[in-house]
Amino acid sequence: MTPAQSTFESLKQAIESRNADGMLDLYADDAVMIEYDKRSPPSSPMKLEGKQNIEPMVRDVCDREMTHMIGDEVIGDDRFAYTERCEYPDGNLVFSAMVCDLRDGKIARQVGLQAWDE
Repeated sequence: MTPAQSTFESLKQAIESRNADGMLDLYADDAVMIEYDKRSPPSSPMKLEGKQNIEPMVRDVCDREMTHMIGDEVIGDDRFAYTERCEYPDGNLVFSAMVCDLRDGKIARQVGLQAWDE
């Protein structure tokens, strides 16, 4: 298994089990997370710099009562991409697509696009 495959598999397991500590272990200390959605358009995306700034968002998502399913992965030497489908107990859905760049087996940059039911 390549380092990128190993990181992806660990991230998939952590996301699907809502394990915030497991997810955070996979980010480099200086990681950057960029997210585009209805509230964060291309002209003004949400950007978090540093694992300490990414942590509150990861913990918030993991604390929500919802299921997560990762799929459609594409894994290269030093990056991977995947989709994530989430469902709240009331049936509302969230769908996102992510691209993660790796450095030394850790996520150094993550760019995502998400949409959700209102």
